[in-house]
Formats: sequence, C-alpha cells, structure tokens
Amino acid sequence: MEEYNSLDDKKKYSILFVCLGNICRSPAAEGIMKKMVDEAGLSPRFTIDSAGIGNWHVGQLPDSRMRRHGAAHGYKFDSRARQFSTEDFGRFDLIVVMDAENHAAVTAKARNDGDRGKVALMADYLRSHPGQRSVPDPYYGGDRDFELVIELLEDACATLLDSITGKTK
Repeated sequence: MEEYNSLDDKKKYSILFVCLGNICRSPAAEGIMKKMVDEAGLSPRFTIDSAGIGNWHVGQLPDSRMRRHGAAHGYKFDSRARQFSTEDFGRFDLIVVMDAENHAAVTAKARNDGDRGKVALMADYLRSHPGQRSVPDPYYGGDRDFELVIELLEDACATLLDSITGKTK
C-alpha cells in the first residue's frame, strides 16, 4: 500500500470499502473512516466510498439497524448503495473488502495484477482483535452482531489511517 511521506504531502488518497450488498459493513466502514479522516483534519486529501458485490440494494440507504447502531456511536451512515464495478479499480488506490468471499468476487473482476494488488482484507488492519479473519455480516444477526461490526471497523479504520499517514508501518 502506498503511504504518505509526511502529513504535508499533497497527494489525494482514495479508498473503497466493499461488502456483499453495501447496506451494512461497507457503508459503516465508509462512515467511520470519513469521521476519523475529518477529525484528523485530512478530509480534503481523501476520497472515501463504499460498494457492494451484488446489486440487490442499489440506491438504498444502509440497513436501519446499522444506521441506528452507528448513530449511537456518533456516526452518520447515509450513503446510498451501489454495485462494485471494474471501473472502480481505476478510481481507487485501495479497495478494502470485508471477508474472503468479497475478496474472491472483487479480485475475479481484476483486469491485471495491478488491480489485484489494490485489494486488501479489512481484517488485515485489525490491531485489537487477533485471530479475527473477517468482518462478519450482521444482516441476519441481532444487536450484538451490529455492535461487533462497528467495534471491528473502528479498530481497522484507525490502523488503516495510521498506515496511510505514516504513523505506523
């Protein structure tokens, strides 16, 4: 992954978060990362978006349960669902997927090794959850499942931001 050489660098960095339907995990990651970037005073240097593997929810707001749980943590999850497309490889520096299934689906659409090299697992950025290999889909679960997703995404987004800004290697 490309990193900023310093906080004075003028490079704009683009991140796309991807999950299955773009109504739970990826819009939550988008919202959490946007808030962290904003709080760091770096919003002008970032483009942050989310997408889903499938087209089932295109145009919809995130799941109401995810929005409710996010609001309880001070987040606003209000992006509209869209489907991942091959063109996203050209638009984003990094494409972060939530699980192995998402990874396989996204890398299958890659046009070359450069595209495949842009895809990373969100769990690879976890610091405080050793052994956690994915951000599980909470859609068919209960409140605790949605809370776990937010907890995991907060951990991973903080590490990802530190990695990009050069605070950790």
